Formats: sequence, C-alpha cells, structure tokens
Amino acid sequence: MGRGRFANEARFLRSWFERPLLTGAVTPSGRFLADAMASYIHPRRKGPVVELGPGTGPVTEALLRRGIEQERLILVEYSEDFCQLLKRRYPRATIIQGDAYGAGEVLADVVKEPCAAVLSSLPLLTKPMAQRIELLAAAHDLLDRNAPFVQFTYGVKPPIPTADHYTVTPSDRIWLNFPPARVWVYRRP
Repeated sequence: MGRGRFANEARFLRSWFERPLLTGAVTPSGRFLADAMASYIHPRRKGPVVELGPGTGPVTEALLRRGIEQERLILVEYSEDFCQLLKRRYPRATIIQGDAYGAGEVLADVVKEPCAAVLSSLPLLTKPMAQRIELLAAAHDLLDRNAPFVQFTYGVKPPIPTADHYTVTPSDRIWLNFPPARVWVYRRP
C-alpha cells in the first residue's frame, strides 16, 4: 500500500471515528469502485461535473483518469480538513465546503449551466428516505437532460426507490471494493 493511500485511509478513519453518520465509511472508496462510478460520465458531454462528498478524492482521481478536466469539477465536501486536502490536490477545481444534502441551495450561485453529471459518495442509507428523495430531485434540477446522477452504496437495494419519473440502473456488485459495493445510476428522461 502506498504512503498516500495509507494517509488517506488514516484521515478517513479519524473522520469516521469523529462523525460516523457523516463520513459513512471506515475507508475511502477503492479504485475499482471509483472507476466504476466515473465510467458513467462521458468526458465530452458539456457542463460541469459535480461530486458530492468527495472525501479524500478517490472518485475525483477516477474522473481525471476518465478525461474530465479539473476545471470542470465542482466538489462539495462537509469536512473542513478534507476541503483543505482537496484544495491542495485539485487547485483548479471548485471546492465548496458545505452540506451536500442541501446541494440545490449550496450550488445555486455556483452552477451556471446544466451539469454533465452529479456523482455522490454520500452515506444515503443513514438518512431518512424523504431526505434521499430531496437530494435526488435537487441533483436532477442541476443536470442536463438525461444526464446521470451516480450514487454508490453497500446495500443490495437501490438507496432511493425507483419512480415513474426516473430510471435507475445498477452496476454489477464490485467485489474488489472493501466492503463490496454497487453503483446506482438515476436518470430523468
């Protein structure tokens, strides 16, 4: 394990001990999960790419590997420590310290055009269903037509139930992540 990965895991673990319901996981997302999330984003689709709850940046790294320019990234993170880390690692991205569950309000003055995608590493299963549905609606209000809202969970069911006005597509289980996870992609046609 590389020194940077160890440092990320130590930061994440400390954050989890301090606020388990906000951090939601004991370790950052693994590369296989991060790459799976980024695979749903088309690099040439116009508009910003919003990441909710980037933590130490594993999904951000996957987006960069996918070909998304750093300048297009808008990262919304609650933790001040993680925000400082993200600012050092991604100086050309827009980093916002705020509550991603209030994405519509937090991003109102930042997002000036429809987004190409919204990716979320938020611990949705720790929140009431009404709050999850509000988050999905706020994210889709930011998105271009048929653009994806990408969420992962460790659960076996979708974190937000399907509805007539959304389609949801699950990935295969990502067994090489610890713990195993699944990516859910929501679209509003």
